[in-house]
Amino acid sequence: MKTVEYSALIDATKATLGRIAAEFSPAVFASSLAAEDMVLTDMILRSGLPIGIFTLETGRLHNETLEMIGRIKRTYAYDVALYRPQPEAVEAYVNANGLNAFYDSVELRKECCRIRKVEPLGRALAGKKAWITGQRRAQSTTRTELHVQEDDAAHGMVKFNPLIDWSEDDVWRYIRDNDVPYNPLHDKGYPSIGCEPCTRAIQPGEDIRAGRWWWENPESKECGLHVVDGKLVRIKSA
Repeated sequence: MKTVEYSALIDATKATLGRIAAEFSPAVFASSLAAEDMVLTDMILRSGLPIGIFTLETGRLHNETLEMIGRIKRTYAYDVALYRPQPEAVEAYVNANGLNAFYDSVELRKECCRIRKVEPLGRALAGKKAWITGQRRAQSTTRTELHVQEDDAAHGMVKFNPLIDWSEDDVWRYIRDNDVPYNPLHDKGYPSIGCEPCTRAIQPGEDIRAGRWWWENPESKECGLHVVDGKLVRIKSA
């Protein structure tokens, strides 16, 4: 990608974040602590934007991912808010189905995601006017119709995806150019990182999300954070 195009991506993303802060406060950024989200974290915190940052601490994350919380604290003097699943819901699921029942069916996997991610997300978004994600169109077949700004009727707010046009190379160029801390699992073949038992390293030539829920078909590979009533929703652009 040419430098001018890369610079334009950065300018457009910073402009979007600035507009969110000015027009949609209170707004929050849902960070997975992976590479894309560290780009947005860097932009938000270095610019001092009044946008809160949180992550969903599912109880099944890699140690390397959890360590990113401390690295953000040391680098930016910022405490990422943590939202955890309800203990009683986790206990009921495990007692009824087993700790790793998500391997048994898509339905059980989505129920695990609902308990560990979707329900905590609802609490994180309560009372907010907008939320931000690090999704990119190039990440998977389920994300090709993303828009920068979407009407998220499920949560009653506006949803922003400022990095939709960024390529994998753009993300890593920004990280290198700005000395942004990143999850060391990326150096071990993990381009996409979720819960430890649901994520594996990928092989050369595989799709970048091939390591997420690798036992499922590509069209089912979403955790439910962007799903309404069990179906992936591509809500209209605002």
